[in-house]
Amino acid sequence: MTVALLGTGLLGSAIATRLLACNQQVTVWNRNPARCSPLEALGARRADSSAAAALEADWLITVLSDGPATQDVLINQVGEALQGRRVIQVGTIAPAESQALARSVAELGGRYLEAPVLGSRPEALAGTLQLMSGGPAELVQEAMPLLRQLSQNPQHLGCVGSAMTAKLALNQLIASLTHAFSLSLHLVQQGGVEVELFMNLLRGSALYAATFDKKLQRELSGDYANPNFPTAHLRKDLNLFITAAQQAGLNSEGLKGLAALLERSAKAGLDDLDYCALHELTAGRTAAAGPG
Repeated sequence: MTVALLGTGLLGSAIATRLLACNQQVTVWNRNPARCSPLEALGARRADSSAAAALEADWLITVLSDGPATQDVLINQVGEALQGRRVIQVGTIAPAESQALARSVAELGGRYLEAPVLGSRPEALAGTLQLMSGGPAELVQEAMPLLRQLSQNPQHLGCVGSAMTAKLALNQLIASLTHAFSLSLHLVQQGGVEVELFMNLLRGSALYAATFDKKLQRELSGDYANPNFPTAHLRKDLNLFITAAQQAGLNSEGLKGLAALLERSAKAGLDDLDYCALHELTAGRTAAAGPG
């Protein structure tokens, strides 16, 4: 089984590393060839183009930044090289974008499976991502030996669009929980309450989520470097969720403030930092410098 992995960012490079460790033959491509070098050192082959990568592979795995980038690479660049190929699309995009991609891939003679994941670089390297798939059941079964190298229990949720819907729902919770905890932590500190006493109360309640402790030290120290999931991606995914919710006829007005807050991330220099850097925005100091 040969795999071409298109997109070697934080998650893509970790997935490629995992597949190489599982003795898969992996060809990698990235717009910036230098980002393939660490994978070449591990045994991957680097392709000069996405189409060349596809021609060498049974499976194409895409881990690209957004829907338009994925559409451009798969349809405009790989194009006719999709004939007879099977695509596993991992990047988080809108459900409607994923459905449109599936149709375009099929028109070019390929088959398409969406497989977004919950988890980031550490889980990818360990093969413990929570992977959800959307697409034809028979294609899911064909992909299962590969999917199980990335996830201990891949879940097939239904047709194309279903897995992306679930992924956006989960990422909305990441944004909302991080925002809510950040505000509470700031208020507790400003009110003179000892943080650990507050955390003891929180941990013993039904309100607790493990992500609070996971991000606590970063927020207390202001160290948001070496992210597994950067703030810019959180903003992108929250906006995708809001759009999907509106299309479904839901009232997502409660998220507008959080979305507006995250729009200030780029100007504040937080886009490439860990997503819990939104803690700097809720403090008010950085937020005051932003628009609005």
